[in-house]
Amino acid sequence: MEKTAQTPAAKSTPLGKKIWACAIVFGLIGQIAWVVENMFFAKFGQDLFDTRGNLYFTVTTLMVILSAVTATATTIFAGGLIDKTGKRKPFITVGYVLWGVTIMLFAAIPIDFSDDRSWGIITVLVVLDCVMTFFGSTANDAAFNTWVADVTDVSNRGKVNTILSVMPVIATVLVFGIGMFTYDSGATVTNELGEVIKVPIFERDPLNIKLFFIIMGIFPMIGGLLSFFMMKDAPGIIKNSNPNYLKETFYGFRPSVVKENKMMYVTLGTVCLLGIAQQIFMSYLINFIEKTLGINNYILPLAVIIVVGAVITGVLGVFFDKCGRKHFYYPLLAILVVGAIVVYCMKFMDSSAYLPILIVGGSVLLGAILSVSGALTASFQDYIPKGAEGRFQGVRMCFTVLIPMALGIGIAQAVGVNSLDAHSAGQMQPPFELFLAAAIVVACAAIPLFWVRKDSDRLRSELMNRKAAAEEDAAAEEQLPSESTAD
Repeated sequence: MEKTAQTPAAKSTPLGKKIWACAIVFGLIGQIAWVVENMFFAKFGQDLFDTRGNLYFTVTTLMVILSAVTATATTIFAGGLIDKTGKRKPFITVGYVLWGVTIMLFAAIPIDFSDDRSWGIITVLVVLDCVMTFFGSTANDAAFNTWVADVTDVSNRGKVNTILSVMPVIATVLVFGIGMFTYDSGATVTNELGEVIKVPIFERDPLNIKLFFIIMGIFPMIGGLLSFFMMKDAPGIIKNSNPNYLKETFYGFRPSVVKENKMMYVTLGTVCLLGIAQQIFMSYLINFIEKTLGINNYILPLAVIIVVGAVITGVLGVFFDKCGRKHFYYPLLAILVVGAIVVYCMKFMDSSAYLPILIVGGSVLLGAILSVSGALTASFQDYIPKGAEGRFQGVRMCFTVLIPMALGIGIAQAVGVNSLDAHSAGQMQPPFELFLAAAIVVACAAIPLFWVRKDSDRLRSELMNRKAAAEEDAAAEEQLPSESTAD
């Protein structure tokens, strides 16, 4: 049978070394900053209020929800502005630099303070987190993600987005590696009985913690400077010429637009459920490993999990574009459900089994969630109408950040709010039930995923035919000058 543009094995459009370099470098640097925000800001807040009752839950909840609102609102307005100007690079360059500056400001927050200053410290944490999120969402969520949609097409989008989905785990290794020698330096001591004891943050050297935030801020600042020299906007960007900026900013939320692009919203609904499941445990993951599982030296096993998970994701990304993404959706979803249940069942196992199960199960679980997230992100980009790439980034943020963070942290509160009382030392201990709740939410994603999978063949054929037609038109235009010269 002769291959046509409609076949899943259609030839992938080469991107070129420069585009790949920009995607990897700025994708990685952006994720380094987001790992600091998503994991270390939460850890920092929890460490500051670890022995101050349920304030550690309060600060985590406020930071997660308000930063999610900030990220979504920023991306909505920045996305509209990006489409109106037809520019991506300036927002990335300036945004990354200011992103780094705000991360550095966390070094100024005191770690030893009296109880009557607690709410003042919480306020500073939340405000700085939101300011940092504003610049990060403008530069990365709105501008960089729009640039990725510009430079890719249906034939290579699965591979690119799957590779980009690995960036958070590579960033996690880098951030935690640096954190081990800075933020976590002196975080544990061994007593005379040979027991490893956690040292409260206010008894540690504050210079190590300040150094961590300064180093982390340098990364996005360098990224902004590099983007000025390395990055170019894609040719042929269609500007939004409508003079009503505010009306066009909320383009993706119009009922008529939702109706015209309903499968895009079904795809985002699937991503949303996966995001909710992830957010149920993500903000408490480090402390779950340290305090619930009792694994103090978590850097090495975490690095193994991340490397293996990244390899799995990278390999699957190649097959997504060759074989079609739809064949991988349900197997990956099943792995996620089973993996989360296995983590919950560790509650009934001997502690000697924790480390091997964490490494093996965590590697497979991470590879699955990154792969399916990358595949669905590529599908979302496939559905975006030409010329509206920026405006739909705000819609994406509602489904991938705002709703997941708000509902995820709410479910975590309901599941784990009493865990403090169960800890003999009076410190928080995130419960195993977080992962059982996550498994239930992931299972619910099978419903919208059915429709995404069902529509995938039609979408791919339509886009490949459109791509083939565009290539034919381009080839015809190239021949016109030579024909007229011959005449």
